[in-house]
Amino acid sequence: MTILTEACCTLDISGLEQERLVTMFKALGNPYRFEIMKYLVTHPACITGDIVQFLPLAQATVSQHLKVLREADWIVGTMEGPATSYCLNEDSVAWFGNKVGEIF
Repeated sequence: MTILTEACCTLDISGLEQERLVTMFKALGNPYRFEIMKYLVTHPACITGDIVQFLPLAQATVSQHLKVLREADWIVGTMEGPATSYCLNEDSVAWFGNKVGEIF
């Protein structure tokens, strides 16, 4: 006998929204990128050098992780002279939270 239970969530997402959500999840899947995100919550508008001092990674590696987070729309960078200042993309963070809330 099969017992049907009510679905706990909906997976009503597709197309570009699904692609965006998957890209954002993938970007957070790396532990160092997750640490960068945590750092930016408490240190908005920091530069690459600040993050390099925080993590046990070379500057080139940190720059690559920042690139992935930018491409996933998690962060934005603003040129300040020779340096780039990074902060969370608040609109994308809110979109992600809302979309995950709708699905689960």
